[in-house]
Amino acid sequence: MSKKPEKATLTSATIEAQTAAFLKAGGSVEYVGKGKSGQFASAGPQPAAPKAG
Repeated sequence: MSKKPEKATLTSATIEAQTAAFLKAGGSVEYVGKGKSGQFASAGPQPAAPKAG
């Protein structure tokens, strides 16, 4: 039997370290207001066209 790969676990310390490295490398964080996703609206599902005939 092969060993299952261990799940990657993120801790608060890991996330803070990654965030600090990102900002130090020149990254920036854009704050989005409450109730907004920061994503562009997608077209969403299209209605099915009626079948002819």
